[in-house]
Amino acid sequence: MTLPVLFGANVDPVWGEGDQPLRYALQADRDGLDLVTVQDHPYQLAFHDTWTLMAFLAARTERVTFVPTVANLPLRPPAMLAKAAASFDLLSGGRLQLGLGAGAFWEPIAAMGGPRRGKKESVDALVDAIDVIRAMWSGERTARAGGEYYRVAGVHPGPTPSRSLGIWLGAYGPRMLELTGSRADGWMPSLFSLGLDRLGEAVARIDDAAARAGRDPGAIRKVYNLNGLIEPASGGDFHGPVGQWVEQITQVCLEYGMNGFAYWPKRDHGRQLSVFAHEVVPAVRKALAAP
Repeated sequence: MTLPVLFGANVDPVWGEGDQPLRYALQADRDGLDLVTVQDHPYQLAFHDTWTLMAFLAARTERVTFVPTVANLPLRPPAMLAKAAASFDLLSGGRLQLGLGAGAFWEPIAAMGGPRRGKKESVDALVDAIDVIRAMWSGERTARAGGEYYRVAGVHPGPTPSRSLGIWLGAYGPRMLELTGSRADGWMPSLFSLGLDRLGEAVARIDDAAARAGRDPGAIRKVYNLNGLIEPASGGDFHGPVGQWVEQITQVCLEYGMNGFAYWPKRDHGRQLSVFAHEVVPAVRKALAAP
């Protein structure tokens, strides 16, 4: 199975800079991008609540799909997260994907009343959470799922979301990558955390885990968050002119099987997203369509 390549824009959930999130979401929607990604760090004083912001932006846009990058599981209980995601999916006409992470920045999480977990515990909790979320989306009359960290016992699930709603993991470590391949619908790594020198190895681990689980690796959505800058002079990976961006994105698609890209400009957000949407994206699509 070969998925179409998607392109998106990051919108920071800042509240102290006027209508900036709305302006950039409307721009992405108007310019034909597929995705709007929004960070979820509830402990950041400069940030809106991500879910409230995404719901507001979805009501003001028409076509873009929203993705939290990634939902902060330690501060968002999975049964309620599942219900919120399913409701968003149905109310927006299928314009949500549930980006989900095991958690990080444990000090501020604990300061907000959340748990403080080690690496193994956080992944174990994520496994429980995936079970709970799937159960809440099952459409069954009652459901039991989960384990030590999260569980539902005789809950009445609902609402049942559309079939397009999936779970996309922010994953880097070996166990998280294998979980992505065996259980998730998508993967959302970032360039600043996983460079091109390690991307191929990570993709191979996901694909191998998918194959072992009897799944089609090509059916997993793989979205690369590109932290960079479109500028005249080349300054490294995803820092350079339009032609360099086109070449590198095309290469990442063809060599590593990535099938989605979300741009996180380092500065000059509005103009950078415009160049990305109007110059980079059409050229990449043309290159990928070439025989």
